[in-house]
Amino acid sequence: MSDAPEAEAPKDLVALAPSNTEEGAVTEDGSSPVGSVAEGGAADTAAAEDDDWLAAEVASGTTFASSGAMMLTEAQGLHPMARSIAVLVLVVALLGFVNGLDFASPETGLVRPDEFVYAMTAAAPDDSAVFRGTVVDLAGEPLEGVLLYLSWEDEGMWRSSETTTDANGTFRMENLTPSLTRVDLLLERGNNTDVLSHRVLLSPPALFEPYGFTTLTFTFPSPSDFAAAPCNNGADTCEVREIDMTPYEMDHPLMDPSAAGLYVLLGFGFMGLALIAGGFAAAGMLTGSEALVRIAAVLSLFTMGHFYSACILGTMAVVLTFLVPKRLVPLTT
Repeated sequence: MSDAPEAEAPKDLVALAPSNTEEGAVTEDGSSPVGSVAEGGAADTAAAEDDDWLAAEVASGTTFASSGAMMLTEAQGLHPMARSIAVLVLVVALLGFVNGLDFASPETGLVRPDEFVYAMTAAAPDDSAVFRGTVVDLAGEPLEGVLLYLSWEDEGMWRSSETTTDANGTFRMENLTPSLTRVDLLLERGNNTDVLSHRVLLSPPALFEPYGFTTLTFTFPSPSDFAAAPCNNGADTCEVREIDMTPYEMDHPLMDPSAAGLYVLLGFGFMGLALIAGGFAAAGMLTGSEALVRIAAVLSLFTMGHFYSACILGTMAVVLTFLVPKRLVPLTT
């Protein structure tokens, strides 16, 4: 019997077969090679599933199972605190509008023009008032030679100044102190000296002007009017005849008409600014814009209000707009 060559295994089967295919073969660390491959595949599959699950969680806005954390985003619309501030701004704008109506009604308003101008004189520098005008008779003709004697109190001391009208009945006095001033107009008539007295408010400088101007026209009464006036000493006749208007001008002294006109103009300005501030506040509430509410608050404080009520409340509203917390809600698709 001849020896037949030993049959070889097909090369493709040899290539596919593992080097250690015996049952029970183990690796150096004591684990089964087949088991290691299976475990690695399972781990890759689990990782892929975890990635898909995380992506789904981020998209849906739900919480993370591993940590319990939640993805948040800033909420749309006004925060309740900002909405309350917007309501406050509307109230401030209303106060400013009412204040504007008061300014625009100088004869019936709560605060009169002379009171407003007088308050401004407290901060005015000395020698910053200019007083000018004309003295005429009842027929409107200019009076020449009328002596104007001004006296006012300044830091507990009385100061005075005087001048005389020219041929056109005009006068001009400079370097006066803006304040309440007594003006005595003296005119010699025959054997008598007629004296007309008024209480005048000298205007302070306006805005960036170096001087404040007060321009008035005084109408001098007739000789018969002075003759009918009682004498100070109770006598039937007197050399110095006086008509004193200051008791009737204690509450509302004479003042420059243009200053009163500026007062009315300020009133319309306050009303317009109040309407704009109210519009911004309403728009902020409708659109959910905190920035519009803040702008409305800034505008409202410039409407002043009676006794600076709008200034105080408006400033408070501006500060509160910076204290509104961010409102966060879960992120959703």
